[in-house]
Amino acid sequence: MTAPLEGVKVLDLTRLIVGGLYGMLLADAGAEVVKIEAPGRGDTLRAWKPSWWKVYGRGKKSLTLDLTRPEGQALLKKLAAEADVLAENFFPGKLESWGLSPEALHAVNPRLVIVRISGWGQGGPYRDRPGFGTLVEAASGFSAINGFPDSPPLLPPIPIADMTAGLYGVSSTMFALYQRDALGGGRGQIVDLALYEPLFTIIGPHAAEFVLNGKKYTRTGNLSENSAPRNCYPTKDNRWIAISASTQPMFERLARCIGREDLIADPRFQNNVERVANNPELDSIIAEEIRAWPCEENMRRFEEGGVTAMPVYDIEDILADPHFQDRDLVSRIPDPDFGEVSMQSPSPRMSGTPLEIRWTGPALGAHTDEVLTSWLGMDSDQADGLRKNGVI
Repeated sequence: MTAPLEGVKVLDLTRLIVGGLYGMLLADAGAEVVKIEAPGRGDTLRAWKPSWWKVYGRGKKSLTLDLTRPEGQALLKKLAAEADVLAENFFPGKLESWGLSPEALHAVNPRLVIVRISGWGQGGPYRDRPGFGTLVEAASGFSAINGFPDSPPLLPPIPIADMTAGLYGVSSTMFALYQRDALGGGRGQIVDLALYEPLFTIIGPHAAEFVLNGKKYTRTGNLSENSAPRNCYPTKDNRWIAISASTQPMFERLARCIGREDLIADPRFQNNVERVANNPELDSIIAEEIRAWPCEENMRRFEEGGVTAMPVYDIEDILADPHFQDRDLVSRIPDPDFGEVSMQSPSPRMSGTPLEIRWTGPALGAHTDEVLTSWLGMDSDQADGLRKNGVI
């Protein structure tokens, strides 16, 4: 079957996690993603644990090119003339300093979609500040609402700002390609994607709440300000079960499953508004009942009673779960260094144009000659000349 982005050519000048996820998703969808890397160094992600590059470099072609040299800049323009998309996440102004501004790139290819990812955006007072995800997670309001009431703000254990921006980068690329091709716009456009803005967007209607009601969201741990009960509860065998019984029928099912049908008629818990107002008391009762049984017995009762509950899994639990095995959640991809590497399978599943992992993160410069030949018609002697001069 044809992949959904078959024939789309992407020049990927990005680095680290945001660029890793961005290019990986496009490659899974069948785009020819050519990763432009500095000779001898490559993407900084290569210096992390090998698993990071093997996963987030998957399906991409690696071409080494020294963009600090005029010859490298000239070669990039030739490649850009053949591409559909160019993505970068340098400091704002870096492309311009190399003579590779959007205007210069559009001069050689008016149809080029240019995705510019940065910490704080291409404009504004913070434009020139470093923009790592940790700073964005702090400044977006995300860290301020994470943790328990008596704990300090918490930074996430994963690079969620980068991951979120990577997803927004892919969607904005598809918006621009659709406008160019399906709607007949005919020209590419510039996407100004700041790490800060996608994360701020997904954390909820905080701006509306503050401006309309003067309300600031605070740290509530695992509890919700919108519905109750909702928490992670410890079991007798020192495991944990997550429960979200946010609708009235679900709360009533939960009460019956834990042998506390009396809670349904209790005025403190008779509807969601009252349950949220009396959340600490309700949560304590539920926790006590769940703690009396091991995880397996709790889950047996919840499954029979139709309660929305699930054990808290670590990666070992996930790999052993028969449902996730049946869904092929994890793929084992052949790899020249490790034999094979297990990694998340492509998502979502598409019936007519399925996604595919074609290979793991490649060696630095593994596809340089191939891309120069297929895109620019360059022969081996020309490529060798560039290599001898340190351009590639």
